[in-house]
Order: sequence, then C-alpha cells, then structure tokens
Amino acid sequence: MKKKPQRSCVSCRTVRDKNDLLRVVVTPEGEVVFDPTGKLSGRGAYLCPNEKCITAELKKAARLSKGLKKPLTEEEIKELAKSLLGSIKEN
Repeated sequence: MKKKPQRSCVSCRTVRDKNDLLRVVVTPEGEVVFDPTGKLSGRGAYLCPNEKCITAELKKAARLSKGLKKPLTEEEIKELAKSLLGSIKEN
C-alpha cells in the first residue's frame, strides 16, 4: 500500500493528507496565489478547507508568512481570502 503525503495546516497545526488541504504558494516570480491543483512550482503552505482556519490565519497571516518565507501585503491577503473562501463554498 502506497503512503499518502501528510502536511499540516499552518493555522491549527492539524496533520492531514496533502490532498485534503488547500495550498497557497509563492511562485518563482514572487506572486502569492491559491494553488487548487497542488502542482504549481514555488514555496507552499497549507490550510484546512474550513472557514474558521482560513479567516483566523488571514487576520494575522503570521504563520502563513513564516511558512511561505515571505511577508504578505494587505492586497495579497485580501486576494487569498477571496480565492480560498470561494473554493470552499464551491465544494
């Protein structure tokens, strides 16, 4: 049986299967985007697919910034919130 990759949510630190989490990535160009496929190149960080984890983390964005190794601007945080919250409402 093949092992599934495990990742932890930067907000609540819950360990889950990689496919069960939402990936945020800093692309090689320095852009911070939501990665629904989980295959974009760049430094990634993961969040649980629930509104509580997403909103709690995006209020401060300290752990997310640390995981991505890049300070986030207010504009980037707003765009991420829109993308991430939109993705969980679609499911």
